[in-house]
Amino acid sequence: MGALAAIAGCVGAKCERHTKFAMNASTLRGYNLSLLDQVKAVAAAGFKGFEPWMKDIRAAKDDGTFRDAVKAAADGGLSFINGIAFGQWANPDPAVRAAGLEETKRDMAMLAEMGCPRIAASMFGVQKPGSPFLPKEAIAERYAAVLDLGQKMGVRPLLEYWGHSVNLSRLEDALEVLKMLNRPDAAILADVYHTYRGGGSFGAYRQLSAATLPVLHMNDYPANPPRDRLADADRVWPGDGLAPWKEIFANLNAVGAAPWLSIELFNPFYCETTPADTLTTGRRKLERLKG
Repeated sequence: MGALAAIAGCVGAKCERHTKFAMNASTLRGYNLSLLDQVKAVAAAGFKGFEPWMKDIRAAKDDGTFRDAVKAAADGGLSFINGIAFGQWANPDPAVRAAGLEETKRDMAMLAEMGCPRIAASMFGVQKPGSPFLPKEAIAERYAAVLDLGQKMGVRPLLEYWGHSVNLSRLEDALEVLKMLNRPDAAILADVYHTYRGGGSFGAYRQLSAATLPVLHMNDYPANPPRDRLADADRVWPGDGLAPWKEIFANLNAVGAAPWLSIELFNPFYCETTPADTLTTGRRKLERLKG
């Protein structure tokens, strides 16, 4: 382990906490794979967790391959850990918000059917420049409604912050929302790139816990473009950028957090070979980080 463990800030038994490797479907988006083909490829590469996107789940429902994908995951020892959804549950327009909650309910029903225990709850619809600013109290109230829905549907919503967003751009903001609610079912979908992009601190990871951090999106960021001009496509493999991995793992260890480490990238250059090559590279990057 030696030098690699030191890089990750992870020594001895602590390293074993960080071996839950997962893949987000975004990393493979350039290959235009079906849900079934995604599942087969991710399982074959040795990952144990997978984050599907709702658009691919709906497509599998439509073309009749949904059950095949669920079976392929079970046969390959692959768990669906979190569904990537975009229901506008936070929108200030009551009609749009109601429709967003209905969409989220339908998404939760499909995720529950496939044994996926979580769903991303993001600021989609109020993230772009010009969107109305939402006080954290309003976000907390609307996230509480999603949590209530999740309790009924058996799928836990994870509050997701986006570094480029007009609303909830920092991990610290999301943590404030959780404190306002003080609910045991509230949790955060954290992200290394978005933590940096939003100008937050990796020290805030010490305000998380095993209960509030079930999934951590793994990615990295380059020196250029500057932080405030970074876009999703600029993300690089974890370990290939400037992220302070020693600090990140030390902070996770300090609070006993053992999240799924899920690679989420949108870099088109990583989809120029084959899905197997991309997945093998991703797994090697995670192995190198955890030491």
